[in-house]
Amino acid sequence: MPSAPTTSLDLTSPEVVGDPYPFFAEERAAHPVAWHEQSGMWLAFDHASVSAVQRDRRLGRLWRDREPADYLEPFNLLHRNQMMENEPPEHTRLRRPVAQVFGRGHVERLRPRVGELARSLLDQVDPAGFDVIGEFAEPLPVLVIAELLGVPTSYVPQLRDWSQAIVRMYETAPAPDVVDAAVSAADQFAGLIRELIRERREHPREDLLSGLAATELTEDEMVASAVLLLNAGHEASVNVFGNGLTAMLQRGLRPGPDIALCVEEMLRFDSALQLFERTAIEDVEVGGVRVEAGQRIAVLLGSANRDPAVFEAPEEFRVDRTPNNHVAFGVGVHFCLGAPLARMELVESLGALWSAYPALALAGEPQSRGTFVLRGFHRVPVGGVSHE
Repeated sequence: MPSAPTTSLDLTSPEVVGDPYPFFAEERAAHPVAWHEQSGMWLAFDHASVSAVQRDRRLGRLWRDREPADYLEPFNLLHRNQMMENEPPEHTRLRRPVAQVFGRGHVERLRPRVGELARSLLDQVDPAGFDVIGEFAEPLPVLVIAELLGVPTSYVPQLRDWSQAIVRMYETAPAPDVVDAAVSAADQFAGLIRELIRERREHPREDLLSGLAATELTEDEMVASAVLLLNAGHEASVNVFGNGLTAMLQRGLRPGPDIALCVEEMLRFDSALQLFERTAIEDVEVGGVRVEAGQRIAVLLGSANRDPAVFEAPEEFRVDRTPNNHVAFGVGVHFCLGAPLARMELVESLGALWSAYPALALAGEPQSRGTFVLRGFHRVPVGGVSHE
């Protein structure tokens, strides 16, 4: 085992899951990178090391099928064939068919529709009090990404359930019932997308599934791409919104005149994605340690986003923070393809919420999802509001 800095940080403990940031601060002050025996990989804590790991092409996303492979094939199939789990040239080939749809121009054309959907959802809530996650933050990005892909809105409740079941597998030690639910969700999700892609081959429309169906990607690759976009497009937006809004309401803060700046602070302050792995293709020096070929190293994005070497008063939520060089969307070749869409959705949804309910306040204790890798809230009750 490497003779290097080590950490015994328990990423599954309720204390760390509940509030990882004090633990991150302690680790970051002791070492930028340390060996984590519990997971058998390196952990990168500071902003410089996290950024370096993501930019170094010698540290790649190398998918290994989860075991038992036969039972987990529906889950493995969706990941083996997706861009996030591959390196160039495969990554480039898989990313190219969908990259254009997520370009700035196309996203800007969606802005009025996103605002319309946000206001429509807010018109349906009870002004006296509602769950801002379940009734607003969750359905909005699913409706948007389903519309973009061309998945009928009647499937939106199932898409949310399937997505949540699949992403719980990314936690450090998923329980057997979580594994079972992920396999079932992956199988059903893929089945729906296959059916829709075959339909689009016969009857193309102006949607992303039709675009995928016309490419040279295999059907498995098309399915994996569509499921990735639905999952990532849903989970990131929901959790960034819920985490950031809760932090603001707990501190009595309002977005300020520049909502886009506030959104960037939401992304930084309580990151939705906390951990992202790489595997060394060859020996690499990073953060003062040698990561040997075949070893894994995980970047802790939330820790990097609270690094005092980069952010002034990092424990403070500043709605107008600038500059804000956070790494919430990643860095390098795997920078989040949907970042422009997520940013636009967050600006539109936050603006619509505060416009409709300028006196918004918490009306009870927010309920955490109890997960570390994808950090978020299951329920955030709000009240004391007056619709305007």
